[in-house]
Amino acid sequence: MAPVAVPIEQQLDELNLSKEEEKKPDTADPEDEDNDDDDDGDVEGGEGGAANGDAKKKKKKKKSKKKKGGAAAVQTDPPRVGLSKIFKNGYPVGEEVEYKNDTTSRLSSAEMREKERLAQEDPSTTYQNIRRAGEVHRQVRAYAQKNMKPGMKLIDIADMIESGTRALVEESGFDSGIGFPTGLNLNEIAAHYSPNPGDKTVLSKGDVMKVDFGVHVQGRIVDSAFTIECEDNKWSKLLEAVKDATNTGVREVGIDVRLCDVGEAIQEVMESYEVEVDGKVYPVKSISNLNGHSIAPYSIHGGVGDKPGKSVPIVKHHGADQDTTRMEEGEYFAIETFGSTGRGRVIEEGACSHYALNGADSIISSSHQSAKSLLASIKRNFGTLPFCRRYLEHVGEKNYLLALNTLVKERVVMDYPPLVDPQPGAMTAQFEHTILLRPTCKEVVSRGDDY
Repeated sequence: MAPVAVPIEQQLDELNLSKEEEKKPDTADPEDEDNDDDDDGDVEGGEGGAANGDAKKKKKKKKSKKKKGGAAAVQTDPPRVGLSKIFKNGYPVGEEVEYKNDTTSRLSSAEMREKERLAQEDPSTTYQNIRRAGEVHRQVRAYAQKNMKPGMKLIDIADMIESGTRALVEESGFDSGIGFPTGLNLNEIAAHYSPNPGDKTVLSKGDVMKVDFGVHVQGRIVDSAFTIECEDNKWSKLLEAVKDATNTGVREVGIDVRLCDVGEAIQEVMESYEVEVDGKVYPVKSISNLNGHSIAPYSIHGGVGDKPGKSVPIVKHHGADQDTTRMEEGEYFAIETFGSTGRGRVIEEGACSHYALNGADSIISSSHQSAKSLLASIKRNFGTLPFCRRYLEHVGEKNYLLALNTLVKERVVMDYPPLVDPQPGAMTAQFEHTILLRPTCKEVVSRGDDY
């Protein structure tokens, strides 16, 4: 069941914002502004007529200047125009959802409204950074969804997504760029597979592929994923189950909500589905050892220093295993659910592509000079953001495998191999959204027309 949107038309008057300001950032056509100028200067005769005529001339000059600058930029196909050139006065707001069972009247609270007003006044705020990343994600995935097809190499699909992301977010060091390696996880692989250099794997008819990619602006990461089924609807009920489970998580999360209660609700919905393929019925299971998670600046799983992030379970836990930790105002979460027709648990299996620095202050004890050099490059180019082998080559690293393995062996760099449901014939799916717990409502910053 999809989350219920806040009745914006009724609430924005209380927030002293117009619907146009909140939902449609100003990308006005300069020609409209010019027409306004002409109307203002068209007063003739009467007292002050000469002054009005002078004003008209001045406005015509101003109009000419505007035309010289040209109209606002529009997106290309494939998408390559940076979003700052399209959205001049703020980025699109995500889906706004009222907190479930809100007893504190947050939407009408003067204190909460003031918090939001202050947060949205400055275009460089966290809200604007997150929304910029969210719009990049929407535009890039819309293009990818139209153009991914059987017969394409996964490495070419990854390049299509990453080239678009880099261009639209206007990649610039730690200011903006890719949030983590693009996951292209086929069939029984649930997560953490990104093609390594030279990978010849091809997307084939009948494959079920999880597409998981991230965008960051000033370290604020939008993490969102979807699943496609290639020219075969055998597993459509599996995709439906996981999408429904993710939307359930979106509906349930909120300020003061217990993490364990979210997991219980997700599992109940996920496991109400079953899939019939070739006469055999498969129950859909929540993958019990995968979770959603909090997100912190430059930290995809929310950890800051020695303080770990919060995990959002997708199954019910009992007794001492229950995480009764509550979500808090201002926190930022990836709500992701994984369903499987197999065992419902994943193991690490296959060649590794995902890596991340084990803390910004990591120091290597080895005297291996190439490892020290690679560590310096990782810190300089990625910091605490995850990376993959293709990204090392993108920044100019060569012959790095021995050095990388040394860093992993010393636990200076952590490796994250693919996560696979080991039951033969298992099929997995994933959907994911990123949510900001604002003072007045929750904003699904990655929501689009597709999911």
